[in-house]
Amino acid sequence: MKKNKKTEKKNIFSVQAATAPVAALLSMLIFIVAVGASAFRKDDTPVKEIKLSMINSDSVESVKAFETVYKVLMSPRCMNCHPAGDIPLQGDDSHLHAMAPKRGVDGKGVYAMKCSNCHQDTNTPGLHTPPGNPDWHLPPAAMKMVFQGKSAHELAKQLVDKKQNGNKDTKKLIEHADDGLVLAGWNPGEGRTLPPVSHAEFKKAWLTWIKKGAYAPKK
Repeated sequence: MKKNKKTEKKNIFSVQAATAPVAALLSMLIFIVAVGASAFRKDDTPVKEIKLSMINSDSVESVKAFETVYKVLMSPRCMNCHPAGDIPLQGDDSHLHAMAPKRGVDGKGVYAMKCSNCHQDTNTPGLHTPPGNPDWHLPPAAMKMVFQGKSAHELAKQLVDKKQNGNKDTKKLIEHADDGLVLAGWNPGEGRTLPPVSHAEFKKAWLTWIKKGAYAPKK
């Protein structure tokens, strides 16, 4: 029995019409899967960074590490060069520097009273003589980085604020643990106490605090 050509064409169009939504749906699913797969590629840097951040973040461990960091930064070896005013502090009791030198724009003193006049490249031999370092200075006037009088919460917030920390990002903050003046805190010259922990312990706490999220204590 011969089929009517009009009926045959009608049937073909009916099949095509019926399968069109299915094809469209399949195409959409393939597109979604492809996009999703690309978002989780190993070489997709933004996704990788977000995942790492989520995995490493630990507010409890970060805050705990900052307890050690805070003790070191508030010790005379650190705080004396991070005063609230423009005169550096001196001694284990953190009194105002006897000669009352001023910070100056670049943190290296004013006029003839420059830090380097007394603070040479190395420690001067003898008890309570001027400690030395090739880059001895206070933070500059435009970014004083005050430690004196700061709570743990305030100091933690300040340390990660690029507008207050010398425009340091996470990488530069990590590197700062080995800065020459930071290391000088553990070589202060005769007659001065050292920070409460070793530099190795401080650096470990510093890195843990930052890498676990640089969380600020509540107080």
